[in-house]
Amino acid sequence: MSHQAQIALRTRKLGVLIRDARIAARKNLTECATAIGVTAPTLRAYEEGHKSPSLPELEVLAYYLDLPIQHFWSSQALSDDVPRTEPINLKMLTALRQRIIGVLLTQKRQQFSISLKAMSLETGIPQGRLNLYEDGEKPIPLAELEAILSVLGARIETFFDQNGPVGQWMNEQQAIQEFLELPPELRTFVCMPINRPYLELARNLSTLPTNKLRAVAEGLLDITL
Repeated sequence: MSHQAQIALRTRKLGVLIRDARIAARKNLTECATAIGVTAPTLRAYEEGHKSPSLPELEVLAYYLDLPIQHFWSSQALSDDVPRTEPINLKMLTALRQRIIGVLLTQKRQQFSISLKAMSLETGIPQGRLNLYEDGEKPIPLAELEAILSVLGARIETFFDQNGPVGQWMNEQQAIQEFLELPPELRTFVCMPINRPYLELARNLSTLPTNKLRAVAEGLLDITL
């Protein structure tokens, strides 16, 4: 399958997932479009698979709808949980994230010594548009960003927001998900206040260098033998 065919297929699938998330959150087009800084017709085009949102738009949409961003790489429908968000300037955040992604993309491309012309030939995306993407002047449709990153051998997760309010929320969602995936007996152990010292000890041990960790283990063996 050609890159352009892959982009088109991904764009259509992403549209289905976006519409599913919006309906599950009981939000209308205008509400979601306003939250991510686009018009209602643009969001409709996303949902119908005619256009692809940028990663910052998708991150903010996930934050606004209070769902894990991994939903947009899944094949499962969502529940009817009511979303919860905090009032922040989501439109400004989207624009800032777009500029950051442009810088990261430029650094990644230069790291591998790939010219814009070569990238254009590989992805089928016009060179002028790639330049606008890297300058942060034009949102990068997610399907095109994925195509670019596939050429660079990079993962989309490395471009997720890490330090901003959305990134912090995404990390919290990931931590919750990982906790829920633990066996029930481990979840019970973690939740019991009496076990907190053991958890703190385990955390401290995990930060020790190998030689010190080995010394601790040998000391414990001496005590128990």
